[in-house]
Amino acid sequence: MEELKVLIVDDEEGIRDLIKEYMSMAYYQVTEAADGVEALNRFRGDTFDVVILDVMLPKMDGWKVCEEIRKESSVPIIMLTARGEEYDRLLGFDMGVDDYMVKPFSPRELMARIKAVLSRARSAEPAVKKTSRIEMEKLVVDFDGRSVYLDGRLLSMTPKEYELLSFFVKNPNKAFSREQLLTSVWGYDFMGDDRTVDSHVKQLREHLGGYRKWIVTVWGTGYKFAPGVAE
Repeated sequence: MEELKVLIVDDEEGIRDLIKEYMSMAYYQVTEAADGVEALNRFRGDTFDVVILDVMLPKMDGWKVCEEIRKESSVPIIMLTARGEEYDRLLGFDMGVDDYMVKPFSPRELMARIKAVLSRARSAEPAVKKTSRIEMEKLVVDFDGRSVYLDGRLLSMTPKEYELLSFFVKNPNKAFSREQLLTSVWGYDFMGDDRTVDSHVKQLREHLGGYRKWIVTVWGTGYKFAPGVAE
């Protein structure tokens, strides 16, 4: 049986022990960290399949740890937090978090979510390996580097803006509903507010400048990416 490697980052030993108990039963190899600095040291010293990351940490909070990890890796990250406000969830997803669980949580649900994010990560790998770079006129998407260039200039995007644009680029001329985009890009059930997609599309259009017209609003459905479309 494949042994997956998991990094658990939480300053509460009881929570680490609880997660570790369930992980061990599933044959996961567990590494622990009790603060943000230790978490980065552990992460940089090994290779992990998934990171379970608490927000409130000593020395360096989970947001900063997530930001540093995302500079180096696309490893799936599940955030743990005592806060459940929508703003906090959206901040996490914009920073590149793959899923989000509010304390107290069910260990069984956490295990199910780990399997889900790993499945999504693996299903995305072949597409990236087939094509590491797509060029459309002066717009370039570099999948290996998770970077987007416009007329030779690197665009500054949040992780989720990049992931949304990448999804569009990999699925040109296909119309997607907002619900489909939430499921495919955010990877969770969004509980009824479609404005997240609309706000990210708005930001993408601003980044793309003259190519903003390529993200087409499909009335009554959602959006599609149509490279080469005229105004």
